[in-house]
Amino acid sequence: MRRFTKPFTQQEPLPDDAIAAGIEVMRSGRLHRYNTLSDEESSEVSRLEAEFAAYMGVPYCLACASCGYALHIALRSVGVRAGDKVLCNAFTLSPVPGAIHNAGGVPLLVETAEDYTIDLSHLRELAQREDVRFLVLSHMRGHICDMDELDSICGKNGITYVEDCAHTMGAGWKGRKSGTHGAVACYSTQTYKHLNSGEGGLLITADDQIMARAVIHSGSYMMYGRHEAVPDEAVFRRIRLETPNYSGRMDNLRAAVLRPQLKSLDENCRRWNALYAKLEEKLRESGSIVVPNRPAAEGYVGSSIQFSLPSFSEARIVEFVERCGKRGVEIKWFGASEPIAFTSRYDSWTYLERTARLPKTLEILATLCDMRIPLTFDAADCAFIGEIIVEVATELA
Repeated sequence: MRRFTKPFTQQEPLPDDAIAAGIEVMRSGRLHRYNTLSDEESSEVSRLEAEFAAYMGVPYCLACASCGYALHIALRSVGVRAGDKVLCNAFTLSPVPGAIHNAGGVPLLVETAEDYTIDLSHLRELAQREDVRFLVLSHMRGHICDMDELDSICGKNGITYVEDCAHTMGAGWKGRKSGTHGAVACYSTQTYKHLNSGEGGLLITADDQIMARAVIHSGSYMMYGRHEAVPDEAVFRRIRLETPNYSGRMDNLRAAVLRPQLKSLDENCRRWNALYAKLEEKLRESGSIVVPNRPAAEGYVGSSIQFSLPSFSEARIVEFVERCGKRGVEIKWFGASEPIAFTSRYDSWTYLERTARLPKTLEILATLCDMRIPLTFDAADCAFIGEIIVEVATELA
């Protein structure tokens, strides 16, 4: 029996210039973002914020301790208060409703479409029926919905939305970067995302009021003047004393290792897409496996791949995952009734105040499989992995 032997959790080493930058920060001892020799000196974090804002084509960026924290203060900064309903994808990872809960909001879950994006017809229905002014839009596992239609729905119903771009850094819709549609967007720099600092988050916006509140929320105290990608002093003076400090800053060590990685982000996105294309080609050879077609307008980044086995029962899905695992292919299943590792179904988040049954989402998750594509793999690896998956699916079909 042929078996794949490379690990699915092994990332590429950090580039040499990132390692050197990290060592320089450690030798300085000045890891805290505001620990500079003078107010005029730019810290590694401030430089990262300015460089990421320039990459995204927006005026403002804030580096945070995690993407989940960035989502929390993004929601607080756009005006979410205790008891406010906040629309959210039912198919997402648990930190997203967790961020809504942390901000005092009440998650109101939206059904899932066949292509794994938010169901826009259900979103429209909830926007018209419910007293709701906010949405957290998850581009879950890198799948981007029709952003033109989403903008139309939100605009007509007075909904402000935050983009969760944890899986879409470097992606876009009709040439416009993912994260530049909503009022604010948040990105992850956790190890398995597109930039790697172990943990971390980046928040962007073009709104000076949102940015000023986010900076104070992040724990700037009165040192917001040491940031580069922020609004003018006058904006801060209006809100600085009324905005709580939640202390979730990024440190200079993480920023130092991220800055060199940003230079190769676009090239790495190209590499991911080449690997994704090879896997997709192989999976489509099986009549049992469905890989949704991606719209031409979506400039996705294929750092993971999702597919469905619509004819498989729950027992057969479990066996499929187990057999692939025995052959060295690590596949996650989003349909399990109990959370496993990072995967969980929406009905396992029992702290939610309103958990209406979502039959379409349950049907889609019941046969939905997920697999990481680390850049430590090459095209031959992906072809081999695809062959194993197809062989196992064929055996069970």
